[in-house]
Amino acid sequence: MNKITHNQRRHWLKQAQGLGLLALGFCLTPISAFAKKEEADEAIKKITGGAAIREGKVTLTIPPLVENGNLVALNVSVDSPMTTNDYVKTIHVIAEGNPLPNIFTVYLSLRSGTAKITTRVRLADSQKVWAIAQMSDGSFWKGSAETLVTLSACTEIV
Repeated sequence: MNKITHNQRRHWLKQAQGLGLLALGFCLTPISAFAKKEEADEAIKKITGGAAIREGKVTLTIPPLVENGNLVALNVSVDSPMTTNDYVKTIHVIAEGNPLPNIFTVYLSLRSGTAKITTRVRLADSQKVWAIAQMSDGSFWKGSAETLVTLSACTEIV
């Protein structure tokens, strides 16, 4: 049987402690690591290629006050008949206060039936969230909502 010496155990505990501090550092990321409105605007420009975005058709629903940012309910619906000539191709959700502003993208087709999604997301702080829908004719539509997060979600650096 291989015995662990006192020095080996101490070395292992120091390494474990260092990993714990590193993990804590990821949870306590400074505010400067959050995206800024300019970064969210840049993410939207990348999505649209600089095309005009119209208000309307897109309804984004999130609670106005969230106790914990780890699991925030989010609903997006787009007013579209979802027919061959008029359907939603993609829905992008952008959050200006998260470390990476583009939270997710959903790809839809005629077979989707409706342009409605419901999910839960992590929000790092109180912020404005946008939903951008690209239609089959190439047009872009947006909707937004603001939420106040009382306990920010732990952020991760990817």
